[in-house]
Amino acid sequence: MAGPLYRLGRFAAGHGWWVVGTWVLAALAVTVVAAIAGKPTNNDLTLPGTDSTKATNLLEAKLPNQAYGSVPIVLEDPDGKLTDADTKEAVKKATKSLAANQYVISATSPLSTKGADNLSDDKSIGFISTFLNLSPGDLDEDEANEIIAAADPAKEAGLRVSAGAYLGQEVSKPSTESSEAIGLAVAIIVLLSALGTAVAMSLPITTAIFSLVIGLGLVGLFGHAIQIPSIAPTLGTMLGLGVGIDYSLFVITRYRELLAEGHDTEESIARSAASSGSAVVFAGGTVIVALLSLYFSGIPLVRALGYSAAIVVAVAMAAAVTLLPAILGLLAERIDRLRVPIFNRDKKDDHPHGWERWARWVGRRPVPVALLAIVLLLVLALPLTEIRLGQPDNGQLPKDTQTRQAYDALTKGFGVGENGPLLISVELDPPAKPNTNKLNQFNQQEQEQQQAVEAGQAPPTEKQQQQSAAQQSFLESDASDPRLTKLENQIGKTSGVASVTQAKTDKSGSTAVFSAYPTTSPTSAKTQDLIRELRNTVIPDASDKGVKAFVDGSTAGYIDLADKIGEKLPLVIAIVVVLSFFLLMMAFRSIVIPLTAGLMNLLSVGAAYGILVAVFEKGWGVELIGLDHSIPIVSYVPLLMFAILFGLSMDYQVFLLTRVHERYHDLGDNHEAVVEGLAGTARVITSAALIMVAVFASFVLNGDPTVKQFGIGLAAAIAIDATIVRTLLVPAVMILMGKANWWFPGFLERHMPRIGIEGEDFFDQLDAQKGDG
Repeated sequence: MAGPLYRLGRFAAGHGWWVVGTWVLAALAVTVVAAIAGKPTNNDLTLPGTDSTKATNLLEAKLPNQAYGSVPIVLEDPDGKLTDADTKEAVKKATKSLAANQYVISATSPLSTKGADNLSDDKSIGFISTFLNLSPGDLDEDEANEIIAAADPAKEAGLRVSAGAYLGQEVSKPSTESSEAIGLAVAIIVLLSALGTAVAMSLPITTAIFSLVIGLGLVGLFGHAIQIPSIAPTLGTMLGLGVGIDYSLFVITRYRELLAEGHDTEESIARSAASSGSAVVFAGGTVIVALLSLYFSGIPLVRALGYSAAIVVAVAMAAAVTLLPAILGLLAERIDRLRVPIFNRDKKDDHPHGWERWARWVGRRPVPVALLAIVLLLVLALPLTEIRLGQPDNGQLPKDTQTRQAYDALTKGFGVGENGPLLISVELDPPAKPNTNKLNQFNQQEQEQQQAVEAGQAPPTEKQQQQSAAQQSFLESDASDPRLTKLENQIGKTSGVASVTQAKTDKSGSTAVFSAYPTTSPTSAKTQDLIRELRNTVIPDASDKGVKAFVDGSTAGYIDLADKIGEKLPLVIAIVVVLSFFLLMMAFRSIVIPLTAGLMNLLSVGAAYGILVAVFEKGWGVELIGLDHSIPIVSYVPLLMFAILFGLSMDYQVFLLTRVHERYHDLGDNHEAVVEGLAGTARVITSAALIMVAVFASFVLNGDPTVKQFGIGLAAAIAIDATIVRTLLVPAVMILMGKANWWFPGFLERHMPRIGIEGEDFFDQLDAQKGDG
C-alpha cells in the first residue's frame, strides 16, 4: 500500500493545480447534476416476511389507493368553530381545492357526513382526510408543498393549517447549518491549537468540505438507484466532517514531522502520503467495511444508510491522499505562515512533557489503571440493560415544522393516538358479501317508519335522513360482511383502542382495510404492547376461517424493524468484529493485539449505548438537548452506531499501535514501546477526537430527535474511546501482556498476507536505494 501511495503523493505534489482543478470540477459537476436530477429520499420500512410488509403488499395489489393510509390536512380555528358560517365556507373551498389537485385521489371534509368523525368534540379542530396517488417513496418536497398549498383557502380565512403523515414529514426536515457551523468553529480552535498556524488549520477544513460536497452529491444521486432514507444526508454530514478533518490532521502532522527531519517538500508529502496516508486508507477502509457489513442485516433501510455513509467516508479518504497532498505541494513551506501566538507551540519535541508524564504514570500502574478503566466502562454501560427500541417521535420535532404542528393539533382535538393509526388489512376467502340479514332488518324498519309518518308521526330530521342513507349504503356494501364487522368490533373492544373506522373493500370483496386508533402515542410502550396483543391474540381469535388480517402503519413497521434488528444485531456484530480482527492481525502480525482491541472496542460501544439510554430513554438531562420528555431509542440507531464506532475506533487504534510497533521494533522493549507510543500519539489522538466529538455533539442542536441520538451517541463513544480506552485501558493492557502482545504463530506468519500500515519495509528499501545511489 505504501508504494502506490508514495507515488500518488509525489504525483499530486508535483501537479498540484491539475489535481486541485480536478477536485473542483468534480465538486461542481456532482453538485450541478444532483441539483438537476434531484436527491430523492425514502424511509422504506419494508421487511420481507413481516406482518407490516404483508399488509402493504396486499393493499398495493388490491387496494393501491389505500396502501399508505390517509394523510390528514389539519385545520384549527383559534378563535371559533369550524362549523361557523364564514369558516365553514373556507373549509369547503379548501376541501374542493385539495380534491382538484393532481396528486390527490380524494379529500373528505370534516364537515361532511362521511367525515363527521374527523371533527373534534368542540368543533374547533378537524382534518381533511386525504388520499394521495403518490407513495411515501414517490413524493418529493416540491409535490408535497404543492399539495399543502392547495389548502390555502383555509389559511387565508385565518385557520391554522398543517399536514401530517408522510406528507408533513416530507417538508419537515430540520436544517443542519447551525450544527455544521458550530462543529467547524470548534474544529478551527482545536486545529489552531494542534497545528499552530492559520494556514495549516485551514487545510483539514478545506479538504473536509470539498469531500463532503462531493460525497453528499453522490449520495443524492445514489437515491435514484436505491431508496436512501431522509436522515442519510445528515448522517453523512456528521461523518464526512468528522473523518475528513481527522484524516487530514493525521497526514499534515506527519508531513510537518518529515519537514523538520530535513526532507524536502515533495519528498515529505510523498512520505506522509505513504505513511499516515496508508494508516488513513487502512482505518477508512475498516470504517467502510464495517458500514458495508450492514448488508447482512437484511434490512433495506439499514443497508441504505450503510451504503450512503460508506460513500462519504470513501470520498473523505480519497481527498486525504490526493487533494491534500496537492494543496501541500502548492503551499510548500508557506504552511507555517500566519502563526497564532496563543496557540503556537514548539514542534521540535515529539513527546510533549505532559503526555509523557501521563504515559509513564500509566506504565507504572497498569493493574489499577486497567481495573479502573474497565469499571468505568461497565458503570457507563449499565443502563443498556433497559434499552427499548422504538420509532422516531414526531411530537419532539421543532414547533415550526408541519409534522409537529399537525401532531399537536391532532393530540389536542382527538387524543395522542390519532397520530399513529394502525392500518388493518384483511384478506377474505371466500370474498366478502353484504350482510343480507341486517339489510333485510333495516329495510323492514324503514318501511315501518314510513308507515308511521303516513299515520301522522313527525318525519325524520335531515341529519337522521343522512345517517339512515349512510347506514343503508353500508349494509348494501361488502364492508358489512359479518366476518369483517366481527373483526372490527373485537379490535374496537380491545383495551388501548380508542376507535375503529369502517372497512373499505376492493371490487372483488377479497380484500378490505380499516384503521384502529390507539389511546396512547406512537412511541409509547403501551402502543407497542397493543400491536403485539392484536397480532398474537385478538386478530387470531376474531378471525373466522378464510380470514387473514395484518397490522400495518408506521408504528407497526417500526416494531417489525426493531424485532428484525434485535435478530440480526448479533450477526452484524460478529461480522464486523471478525473482519477487524483479521485486518489488525495481518497489519501487526499479532493474535493478542486484535483480540484485546476487539474486546475493548465492545466495552467502549457498550458504554456509549448506556449513555444513549440514560439520556433519551431515562430522560437524564433530556431538557438540556431540546426535548420535552424521554423517548425510546430509534430502532436502527444502535446498529448504525456499532458499525460506525467500531470502524472509527480503528483510526485511533491504528495510529497508536503503529507508533508502539515502531518503537518495539527499534527498542525490543514492550514496556518502553507502549509508554513512548502513547506519549508520542496522545496529543494528536486527543485533538482528532476532540474535533470528532465537537462535530458530532453539535448535531444535538438539530431539531430531529433521531439526529440528536446519533449526535449524543457518537460524541460520547468517541470521547470514551479517546480517553478511557485509548489513554488508559489499551496501554495498561498492552503493558500487562508484555511480549505476548507480539506473539504470532509461525504457520500464520508464513501464510498470512502482510499489510504494512505505515510502510516501514517500503521506506527501508527506499532509503537503501537512495543510499546506494
